Amino acid sequence: MTTARPESVGPAGGEEFEPLLLLASASAGRHELLSRAGIAFSARPVDLDEGAVLARAVEAADGDLPAAEQVLVLARAKAEAGLDASDGGYVVLGCDSMLEFDGEVMGKPLEAGRAVERWRQVRGKSAVLHTGHWIVDDRDPEDGGTGATIGTTVSTEVSFADLSDEEIDAYVATGEPLGVAGGFTIDGRGSAFIDSITGDHTAVIGLSIPALRGLLAELDLLVSDLWTDPEGC
Repeated sequence: MTTARPESVGPAGGEEFEPLLLLASASAGRHELLSRAGIAFSARPVDLDEGAVLARAVEAADGDLPAAEQVLVLARAKAEAGLDASDGGYVVLGCDSMLEFDGEVMGKPLEAGRAVERWRQVRGKSAVLHTGHWIVDDRDPEDGGTGATIGTTVSTEVSFADLSDEEIDAYVATGEPLGVAGGFTIDGRGSAFIDSITGDHTAVIGLSIPALRGLLAELDLLVSDLWTDPEGC
């Protein structure tokens, strides 16, 4: 297992400890969000066939599975895969994001041509970024574990600037948008091309810190229970 921070500080202050939160993701953006929020965590990327997972879920839903539910399905699958790969005892978090534009779901473009096409579609317009969160409580009951498996989706409206073809080509050429949901970021070069966000900006980066707080509350945990330095010293 790899830790996302070079050193963790426990509630007693100055003592190393094993973080309670296990993030089933290799996303640098999610790692940075948790770190900036002062939350100690370990990270375990998972190898998931997202297409197959979604295909089964869509079939079970008789072909009608809204984007807000699709991200929840994938977030749950990631959390469960992270749990299976762990040595147990964690609160495991999985996340997934998709952009919905005019009823079309947009995941990671992966290819430059597709990224250019998507940007030409959304420029000067608005879309909704859905971010699913799923938590599995694998703590021992003696440690307060509930065995709960719960999730939520946070949807945020993103308004894109009216980019020129030249700007789109230049942005795609950096490679930044290829591996991110919807083909854009708000914590990198793409931030110059976002006019406004209505809702939780952390969810657009990939993990809503307020939503995480709410899910933890359902496990009778405070977000401060996960802080690296709860006394602020």
